[in-house]
Amino acid sequence: MTKQIIKFEIEKETKNSVRYKEVPAEGQAPIVGSLYVQKWFAGSSKALEVTIEKKD
Repeated sequence: MTKQIIKFEIEKETKNSVRYKEVPAEGQAPIVGSLYVQKWFAGSSKALEVTIEKKD
């Protein structure tokens, strides 16, 4: 199993959600790209961290 913590920063707000863009580690390609999170959960967060686990 491989775990990766992915950092996101706010990109823009839509009607019901907030779009976050991935901040990849230097020299690496993005893993997820953009992430949409519902406003009721995102609140006023300017940044998010998501842990993704790959099951082999």
